[in-house]
Amino acid sequence: MTNKELYEKAKENLNKKVTLQGWVRNHRKQKEFGFIDFSDGTCFKHIQIVYDNKLKEFDEIQKIRVGSSILVEGKVVESPKEEQPFEIQAKKVELLGDCPEDYPIQPKKHSREFLREQAYLRPRTNLFQAVFRIRSVASFAIHDYFQKNGYLYVHTPLITTADCEGSDQMFKVTTLDLNHLEKDEEGKVDLSKDLFGKGSYITGSGQLHGETFALAFDKIYTFGPTFRTENSNTKTHANEFWMIEPEIAFCDLEGLMDIEEDMLKYIVQFTLDTCPDEIEFCDKFVENGLKDRLEKLVKSNFTRITHKEVIDILKKAKIKWEFEPNYEEDIAKEHEKYITDYFGGPVFITNWPKDIKAWYMKINPDNKTVAAVDLEVPGAGELMGGSQREELYDVLVERAKKLGVDTEAVSWYLNLRKYGGCVHSGFGMGFERLIMYLTGIENIRDVIPYPRTPGNCDY
Repeated sequence: MTNKELYEKAKENLNKKVTLQGWVRNHRKQKEFGFIDFSDGTCFKHIQIVYDNKLKEFDEIQKIRVGSSILVEGKVVESPKEEQPFEIQAKKVELLGDCPEDYPIQPKKHSREFLREQAYLRPRTNLFQAVFRIRSVASFAIHDYFQKNGYLYVHTPLITTADCEGSDQMFKVTTLDLNHLEKDEEGKVDLSKDLFGKGSYITGSGQLHGETFALAFDKIYTFGPTFRTENSNTKTHANEFWMIEPEIAFCDLEGLMDIEEDMLKYIVQFTLDTCPDEIEFCDKFVENGLKDRLEKLVKSNFTRITHKEVIDILKKAKIKWEFEPNYEEDIAKEHEKYITDYFGGPVFITNWPKDIKAWYMKINPDNKTVAAVDLEVPGAGELMGGSQREELYDVLVERAKKLGVDTEAVSWYLNLRKYGGCVHSGFGMGFERLIMYLTGIENIRDVIPYPRTPGNCDY
């Protein structure tokens, strides 16, 4: 039986004999009896194992150290402590896998910096038991939402020649011998000798390929790893992360915002319902007020406002900004916080200056802005970014050339506009940003099992 099964039917299991297998999280030894804090990883709650000196293996049991794996046979009995509904009166405790005295994860408070250095062991701590179960549940919720709403799940390629986010931000893929590179007539590396016969990259986005499927299946989504070479050491950037990228045919910007709001509320509510213990833990030990913040989001109406209107509000604010708001530029973290506080909830910011946005976004009639949208949420800032895609072939080709995009490499993407094109839209959400929002964790390194950041590719 597992911890999860025991807690799900606590009253029914009273006085039953059970066999458990798991790990010692703490071991309090006394002269005539002892208490083992036991976890098998199947749920957030632990179980107390009680044993006494009537057991012939008493002396051996008392030698069992924190971190060891054990098998327990015993009886489920009512606990004298109000905070736990039951405990296990052990009849047998067998050591399965020993653990030395210098085991790094002792029952005390460890800093997150220390635990990053022990990334292969940190899942055994309460914090990361909570974080990674929430990550698992949120992942399921995403698939559940899209599957229930008729979306096709598409596996877009990880290796690509398509330049979506800018090749300077993409990892290069090669089989060439880097110590003996052949050059062409122009003195450049001869990529024709490479495996694919041309320059290729690890994807920074599945969007372009996703659009090809949206214009065949109506609604699709991708959910997988993406990679960026950005040399940034902030708390919110990593070089390997996961992205959710839906693409929807016959959908304009207003319809896209409806979907973003509906999806986010579904995921948050699903997580609240499925992970109450983990959310309570994060509320108590990570971010006070986390649960209230999440519950408020589910019930709130998301504000919709243009970039120009945002800058108007920021300029009128009686605040000395570190970064002065500008009608032609992006907004800073301090601006994001002010705007969500100003409206008391999530805010969609639309119609961004075209010069700071991607080449594939729909140009508005003013020819100055694009039909793009960022979703800002309290406590996390930007959570999603999307746009209506440019559906006019000539306009898109002209825009691509102006911004230096290799139109030959993405000719197949451009041709979508000639072969039965239509108004369509999509957005991207960094999965780790979502987990940070759901847990209150401030550093992206603490919501990825093995973070890949500049200078760090351990494990």
